[in-house]
Amino acid sequence: MRIKNVGVIGLGAMGRGIAHTLRNAGYRVHACDVRAQAVQDFAADGGVACDNPAQLAAACEVVVSVVVNAAQTDKVLFGEHGAAAAMKPGSVLVMCSTVDPAWSIALEARLDAFGIHYIDAPISGGAVKAASGQMTMMTAARPEAYAKANAVLNAMAGKVYRLGNCAGAGSKVKIINQLLAGVHIAAAAEAMALGLREGLEAAALYEVITHSAGNSWMFENRMAHVLAGNYEPLSTVDIFVKDLGLVLDTARASKFPLPLASTAHQMFMQASSAGFASEDDSAVIKIFPGIELPKKA
Repeated sequence: MRIKNVGVIGLGAMGRGIAHTLRNAGYRVHACDVRAQAVQDFAADGGVACDNPAQLAAACEVVVSVVVNAAQTDKVLFGEHGAAAAMKPGSVLVMCSTVDPAWSIALEARLDAFGIHYIDAPISGGAVKAASGQMTMMTAARPEAYAKANAVLNAMAGKVYRLGNCAGAGSKVKIINQLLAGVHIAAAAEAMALGLREGLEAAALYEVITHSAGNSWMFENRMAHVLAGNYEPLSTVDIFVKDLGLVLDTARASKFPLPLASTAHQMFMQASSAGFASEDDSAVIKIFPGIELPKKA
């Protein structure tokens, strides 16, 4: 029988897009967020407003959690008015946050005690792709979880990768993705900063690099923010403080050296401590001295 009721916990940049995508796919989408206005806005657009995760979970066969980190996931599942105790046995939790893979593996076992299926399902692609149903999902789950939630996953994402038959592999692949993303943003910022220090015109440098072998998706995307002087966050500096920290924690557990990731992490830490924590992650360029950055028009 086709699932009708899906819940989305967390209406941030990605969660809001996911909720709208699922609603457009024909699901009755229930939503909750710590920001009441975000929930009210979604309800005005055809969604179902819920006061807390428990209320949402009681009404839904699949619950999608799109909060920031493991601590917030733990709170929405097991805290006051938590979703886990309210979810019906046999329902499915889809966990989309970037977390320590070991934590995700443990979460699967915790949810087993409630009779809840679990899909380890970090996401990538940004707010635009989330809103258009074209994001990437890196998933790992038992076959019975996929069987129940497969249609929901396919409605949410353009690519749903199945990486293992139990939790952990999805989060491990996301960790590798974030290693590359963070290093690429840091390298792009360093290159643009050097160009500016050498007196090059920013737009000309951007034009040449984006049509040359040194280009990367992150250079093209994030340095466009720098050219526009616009550091309104889509992904913040502190997201990469967190995510590269997870990368380093994962590697440290197996004594695996990550010199580039370590340097990039320090760059984001420096930007955060300098007051740019909540700005767009491209604001890592602000740590470089003696350069004049383009101003917002």
